Amino acid sequence: MVRPRNVVDCGSFALRRWQGQRDFAAAFTLIEESLAHLRPWEPWVARHDEEHTRALLTRCDTWWASGEVYTYAITEDGAPVGMCQAVRAGSSGGRRVGYWLHPAATGRGLATRAVAALAEEMFTLPEVDHLEIVHDRANTASAAVPRRLGFTELRREPAALPLAPAGSGTAVVWRLNRPQDATGA
Repeated sequence: MVRPRNVVDCGSFALRRWQGQRDFAAAFTLIEESLAHLRPWEPWVARHDEEHTRALLTRCDTWWASGEVYTYAITEDGAPVGMCQAVRAGSSGGRRVGYWLHPAATGRGLATRAVAALAEEMFTLPEVDHLEIVHDRANTASAAVPRRLGFTELRREPAALPLAPAGSGTAVVWRLNRPQDATGA
């Protein structure tokens, strides 16, 4: 099975694979410092604690090995400022992309550039023919990313439960198909 690179160098930032417990302190601090920023949109924040972060990092290793989920830290000058991931979606050939940033890293186009880099990396995998982004209708910051990157809005549907505190209850689903010139390695 072809895997994505562990590190994707993007010039002013990089995507670096989260690797188990060695990354615990950095991941836990990043999440801790981002809680207030994430709480309105991410239901998992309600369960955040050290144990949850350790379990996530252990699963990241297992998921990477199986090809189920590829999770990266978004880093600047080697320090994590956010996370992004591509999860095997229910439909054949699809991956669902998720992303978030530390509040100090927002407003500079970093999420858009990180998702663009993640998309390019995912399309090197022969089995990936499309990517999807799902966000709550009320989360306009998250909506800007797929719009800027040429994703097409597919549908609006009832949001998965549990709803995030600021959630509208409506999920917006976007899709980006493999570029015609991307052959997969």
